[in-house]
Amino acid sequence: MTPEQLSTAIVDALTALVNEGTLTLPDGVPTSVTVERPRQKGHGDYATNVAMQLAKKAGTNPRALAELLSARLTAAAGVAGVEVAGPGFLNISVEAGAQGEIAGQIVAAGAGYGTNEALSGQKINVEFISANPTGPLHLGHTRWAVLGDAIGRVLAAAGAEVTREFYINDRGVQMNHFADSIIASALGQPKPEDGYAGAYIDDLATAVGAASPGIFDLPADERRAAVRAKGYELQLKEQQDQLDAFNTHFDVWFSELSLHESGSVPDTLARLKELGHVYEEGGALWMRTTDFGDDKDRVLIKSDGELTYFASDTAYYLNKRARGFDHCIYLLGADHHGYVGRLKAMAACAGDDPAQTLDVLIGQLVKILRDGQELKLSKRAGTIVTLNELADEIGVDALRYSLARYPADSPLVLDVAEITKASNDNPVYYVQYGHARTCRMMENARDLGMPSVDDALAGFDPALLAHDLEGALLRSLAEFPRVVTAAAELREPHRIARYLEDTTAVFNKWYDTKECRMLPQGDEPVAPVNAARLVLVVAVRTVLANGLGLLGVSAPERM
Repeated sequence: MTPEQLSTAIVDALTALVNEGTLTLPDGVPTSVTVERPRQKGHGDYATNVAMQLAKKAGTNPRALAELLSARLTAAAGVAGVEVAGPGFLNISVEAGAQGEIAGQIVAAGAGYGTNEALSGQKINVEFISANPTGPLHLGHTRWAVLGDAIGRVLAAAGAEVTREFYINDRGVQMNHFADSIIASALGQPKPEDGYAGAYIDDLATAVGAASPGIFDLPADERRAAVRAKGYELQLKEQQDQLDAFNTHFDVWFSELSLHESGSVPDTLARLKELGHVYEEGGALWMRTTDFGDDKDRVLIKSDGELTYFASDTAYYLNKRARGFDHCIYLLGADHHGYVGRLKAMAACAGDDPAQTLDVLIGQLVKILRDGQELKLSKRAGTIVTLNELADEIGVDALRYSLARYPADSPLVLDVAEITKASNDNPVYYVQYGHARTCRMMENARDLGMPSVDDALAGFDPALLAHDLEGALLRSLAEFPRVVTAAAELREPHRIARYLEDTTAVFNKWYDTKECRMLPQGDEPVAPVNAARLVLVVAVRTVLANGLGLLGVSAPERM
């Protein structure tokens, strides 16, 4: 019996009490009830405070309502007993058979276990990593590469239609500086003022020349435009390849320049004028964002006629809304705290309710230490360490998991030695080894001639999973869909990582307990309980693999 099934049983009990006139609920029976795992052993398998929540509306006291519910729930299928505790808590024990069914349900669902429809019908845009196509991605992008991708994965698992979007900052003078730097390298000239340095520029100059022979012999203006276009193409392709290798995938690569070339910005300004939130002052065009809580109004067009970044931001938001997105999620760096208020005010000026259409997540900085020293220098970029160098140094799985297991707003200091060591003290190793252990147990089962998973499932007797530790493990596995939903709704994929660590700990405790051995010992015949425990092990493997997949981390079969 899952928490969701128990919630339904409680709702059914409330409905029956109302229908027979024993209970009155003016606001009607709730469609669901919160059911939680009790913190203290001996308080049953699940607990709920629903009686305390509804008693006042029902015109009774919580304990009296709890007693009414207790009598009904005790007779419900799969419920072994109900205890009324304190002022009106219900501690509920579930029959071993009803609880054991969870393992069979997980195995049958396979890769689909944990997915749900909590966010069904929502079309969500997740924008993360906004970068110039003028150099390699670096540590500053790495955290968002992990968190943005993981947020997209949990949102999709919760039923949302998700688009992961990379915003290419390809408009502005930096693109000319980029082209001039490549040209200078190719011609053996000094780096231009405000140009780009690093070995990667030399590599690009070689690649541009190889891709377009004679490009550096063109007239100056023509040459700059051609080199800018080819360098942009090659550098953007490298960024895309970097992210693919890092297991971060985007559905849309959106060009900032395209906003201006398509006429979206003038259209945006015209719409804002119609809505009455734009005014002119000092020769500049302003958006009246203070009407919606911003600390000051924002300039859209400067007095010299130049468009501001905020004008592009506004056009980009409205472009997303015009593409049909119900909700836009922005992942921004630690230096963008001031953007939260202005973006929400901008959405309000555009006629939206930002509470319904906009989330802005601010991430804190990450420091990577090696031998006690912060990694800062890049052999290739010349300044800060690149994403590729980090992935090579640490490993994709270790780096992704280590960044995913903390909330976005937590500053991080990660030590290379700690997050790469093969030890149970290393969380990613701990969880991955737990998955590998389940795979090895299944191999051993095959070697001993135990039933196949399909045969074990066909003859599965869930009531045989009756040990206390099996109950604890089953309850932990049953929580996975709820953890996925919470991670999606709160935009907090670190909940998945912490859940996986807790579940692996329960599994290891079960594995180390002699009374819970899955494999027959010595000359013992294969008993039904061995087959039942095989189903339980496959259920654990399924949950660990599905959870790691939501973080973009592999689930190895051997370690």
